[in-house]
Amino acid sequence: MKVLISGASVAGPVLAYWLHRYGFEPTVVERTPAARHGLGGHAVDLYSAAAEVTRRMGCWDTIVAARTQLDTMNVERFGSRPVEVDLRRMYAGISSRHVEILRGELTRILYDDRRAEYLFGDSIANLHDDGDGVDVTFESGLERRFDLVIGADGLHSNVRRLVFGPEEELQRPLGGYLAVYSMPDVFGLGNHTLAHFSVGTLVGVYGVHQTGQVRAGFLFRGELTYDYRDKAQQKALLVREFRNYGWKVPELLEHLEAADDFYFDSIAQITLDSWVSGRVGLVGDAGYSPGPAVGGGTSLAVVAAYILAGELAAARSDLPSGLRNYERIIRPLVDSSRWLSPKVMSTVIPSSALMVRLMPGAAAMLAKLPTSLQRLIWSQNAVGKVFSSTALPDYSDLLQPESSQPVP
Repeated sequence: MKVLISGASVAGPVLAYWLHRYGFEPTVVERTPAARHGLGGHAVDLYSAAAEVTRRMGCWDTIVAARTQLDTMNVERFGSRPVEVDLRRMYAGISSRHVEILRGELTRILYDDRRAEYLFGDSIANLHDDGDGVDVTFESGLERRFDLVIGADGLHSNVRRLVFGPEEELQRPLGGYLAVYSMPDVFGLGNHTLAHFSVGTLVGVYGVHQTGQVRAGFLFRGELTYDYRDKAQQKALLVREFRNYGWKVPELLEHLEAADDFYFDSIAQITLDSWVSGRVGLVGDAGYSPGPAVGGGTSLAVVAAYILAGELAAARSDLPSGLRNYERIIRPLVDSSRWLSPKVMSTVIPSSALMVRLMPGAAAMLAKLPTSLQRLIWSQNAVGKVFSSTALPDYSDLLQPESSQPVP
């Protein structure tokens, strides 16, 4: 069974790994010219269920070793004293199976343990599903036939556009934006984090221990019009939004132009009612982005990719029914993530002066509680309920014998 996966970030490599373990022949096509090795991207969280998937893949220990290792966060606000939050205690209080890791580092780890053919520097130009298989024409001119095609190509999915329709009709903006880039550690942060809250804005800068640099991040509310492919335009928008902000922002913006890993996008959801059409399916942000930075999209992508592979293996003789079973099983988690995102966004990007005043102190106080009490509180928290209570199906009886060596 040959499966084409579009996208080599998180969901794609996880799906490819498990499909290979179940005896499929996965191929991953990725528009970028090479594997996204490196330490770019913002920090993402793997919560309990997603962490368990990576444990079953055998790469959990490697992921833990590559975690951000941030220890404290100083939270500042205009006209108020700084508040120090113990991040190590806070993260320990979430779960023993939780890790924060840079997205680029996670992608590297997943790629290094690859179990698929990878086609870099190419993309799908056209596809035709005739009911028995899918004929694919690539932008390079290559033509191949697959039993199934899966879009794991993110918020601006090419597969979704080709099969399900224009992005503009399927996107629900939440009214916020995220910008992230690397820069020299001009503040001497090491493993510390600086954050500044104001109504409608969070600006943060945190150390990257692997490089000695720092990552600058901006989360803010607004309504902007821009081309998601035009980095120069996006940088100009960020400067326009923050040129008069104050705090340490002028120093951050001094390094914006030189940043070669700049990321900017809206915090938006994808609202497809179904992410399956015949022999074509979507996984992760391509099908149901809950909202970058606020919806636990990385954990959702890992769990969904694992379940998709398992259901395809269970329905090997009828792959379209496997797609439908995957959609049925994952829908409650998707719906919960979509519901969760606006609530998290109202906390992460303070929606009122009261939130600005109360949130830093509450975070600092929570981090001082005993770990057992923190975990009890976390289990009742909206994010904790969504991602810590997810039960993973067991597909181990479907595994095939395999070589221990990655596919070259």
